[in-house]
Amino acid sequence: MKLVVIIGGGAVGKMTVGQELCKITDLRLFHNHMTIDLVTRVFGYYDSETITRLRRAIFEEFAKSGNYGLVFTYIWDFSSPRDGEYIRSVAKIFEDAGAEVYLVELVADFEERLRRNRTENRLENKPGKRDTDFSEALIYDEKTCRVESLPDETGFRNYLKIDNTDLPAPEAARLIKEHFGL
Repeated sequence: MKLVVIIGGGAVGKMTVGQELCKITDLRLFHNHMTIDLVTRVFGYYDSETITRLRRAIFEEFAKSGNYGLVFTYIWDFSSPRDGEYIRSVAKIFEDAGAEVYLVELVADFEERLRRNRTENRLENKPGKRDTDFSEALIYDEKTCRVESLPDETGFRNYLKIDNTDLPAPEAARLIKEHFGL
């Protein structure tokens, strides 16, 4: 069993690279908006506690499933200790089941992320991002938090950082697959 956590700022390409990685491996994709959009649609508002509980149930069941592995995407705010604790708790679920855990950090320049915010794939797979003015405002809001790690900050042994500003998603996925031997 494998868990690949792809982190990075909004519209950096986490889901798209995850999709491409799943095409060339037996990994399955669980991008963060799968639960965000579900809970928001059902409740009519963002409920972080419900989202976290749903994700935990999915992680626990998937870790026992016998599948090859999972790709999970997440925006890790490095200015918040809670985010690091959360990612480590997700990793622990899989490690306790005997899985290998890999962390991939994607970074891209701000203008490229604003461009990606409006791509067809993003809008198709993330209904909550279809209000592009609102989602663009969230990217601007990231200037108040830190979505890129400092050297050796993540604490993950199996770690890879990729600047994918000018790197197509299939190429980033190939680099991840080769780097970790997936």
